[in-house]
Formats: sequence, structure tokens, C-alpha cells
Amino acid sequence: MNDTPNQASPTSQTDSPDLVQVVLGECSAADADTVFTVLREHFPSDRGDDAPTQTSSHDPAVWTGAFRASRTPEPGAGVLLAGTVTADLQGGPIAVERLRAALDSAFAVTAKGTVSGDQEVQVQLLLSGAEHGEHRERA
Repeated sequence: MNDTPNQASPTSQTDSPDLVQVVLGECSAADADTVFTVLREHFPSDRGDDAPTQTSSHDPAVWTGAFRASRTPEPGAGVLLAGTVTADLQGGPIAVERLRAALDSAFAVTAKGTVSGDQEVQVQLLLSGAEHGEHRERA
């Protein structure tokens, strides 16, 4: 167990076509925090400012968040990661594409797979540090 989203957030309506569920794994807590920080710069989230934390358990760590991708993000600067991050995105096709655009502008992104349904799409991405990026420190 690692994180629980804030249930009182504006993203708590799960039937919205703008809502994207994000699951990050196979990475450090610091890299998960970097990815969530980039996404929060563009979209409202249920995560607030809580940084992902690693428990003392030896189980694989997974961090989740929901983001309301109701608009196309402005391009941002590249961001460095210490390692790679596996990101699973699930939601409406337009919202997932908007969130992916924010990730594409910040990181080097490799698509690992896509599953499409009637009204939802699920995409798995592998994120790594941008070629020329900046380290982001939590304030």
C-alpha cells in the first residue's frame, strides 16, 4: 500500500470523459513524484501536493492518481528522471491523448501497448528522462 487519492477533490466524479486514471510503477518514489508534479502543472488532480512515499514493504510499489484533462496542455520543458517509469493511463480517448501530450513534452515516451473499448482507452507508456531536461526539487 502506498497512496490513497483525496476523495474530496474535483476529480472524484468517475463518469467524466475528461477523467484519466494514472498508475505509475516500476520506479522510485522520487520519479513517481516527478511525473505527478509534471501532470499537476497541467491538470487538476486528486493527489494534491502529497509526494509518493515508499513503504518499508518489499512488495512492488504502485502509485495512483486521477487527473481531469479537460484541455490541451501547453508544451513544457524536458524533465530528467533517475530511471524509467511505467505509466498506465485509462480514460476517454481525448482526455488520455491530452495527458499523453503533457508527458510527451516532459519526457522521452515509448508506447508499450494500447487497448481500446467503446468509450475508453488504456495506454501503457514507458517514460524516461528527456534528452535535455532539468531536475525538479520538491519545495
